[in-house]
Amino acid sequence: MEFRPCIDVHNGAVKQIVGGTLSDLGDRAQENYVSERDGAWFAKLYRSCSLPGGHVIMLNPESSPYYEATKAQALSALSAWPGGLQIGGGINADNASSFLDAGAGRVIVTSYVFRDGIIAWDNLKKLTDAVGSDHLVLDLSCRKRDGEYYIVTDRWQKFTDTKVTGKTLELLSSHCSEFLVHAADAEGKQAGIEAGVVKILAEMDGFPITYAGGVGSFADLDTLRTLGKGRLNVTIGSALDLFGGPMRFEEVLAACD
Repeated sequence: MEFRPCIDVHNGAVKQIVGGTLSDLGDRAQENYVSERDGAWFAKLYRSCSLPGGHVIMLNPESSPYYEATKAQALSALSAWPGGLQIGGGINADNASSFLDAGAGRVIVTSYVFRDGIIAWDNLKKLTDAVGSDHLVLDLSCRKRDGEYYIVTDRWQKFTDTKVTGKTLELLSSHCSEFLVHAADAEGKQAGIEAGVVKILAEMDGFPITYAGGVGSFADLDTLRTLGKGRLNVTIGSALDLFGGPMRFEEVLAACD
């Protein structure tokens, strides 16, 4: 189980939020932590610790008055570690190459591919034609409804009709290089992992998947390792001491080694 670091940017600042509270209306979110440090600082730290594959997520839509400030933070992180980080948030076939040129190792995509409740296969093809599946990460972040997990888009607010199942994972795995999955109902709460999501993801063997959401203790890490059959990588946000949480960064790296 590898540790994959994160740099979440909202309203021009690196911060940690409660995932389910993010709203485009007024660019609001319930905040757990707002950092005084910029994206480049975190990127340099992750680089010094040899932690590739982390993700930079731009949490403002392009229509937001904060978008340019958020994008500037994200680009500063990419330039601080060319090729070492992935970037997501408003990525599409038209702009994906520009973020790779700016230093992203891969681009992360949700809303452009999962549109109007279904998988937009034409858009997925445009993306793979533009950057290649080896540079594409599909974000299958999800929320629970009627006992099942559905992919959610637009800052985790819109449910699609696409369920997160073993069949969905197999279907999409040939079109990308890895998956990033936020259990959005647990994101930012430090109240334990979403076991149901982890068990589904653990059905995939030999394909890179990073899980995020709810890790608040080292016991949660142990549970994730067990339920995930050692197959999943992990992101920790609000619980990390870098973002005001109780889990020491160095101890997390040792636990995930």
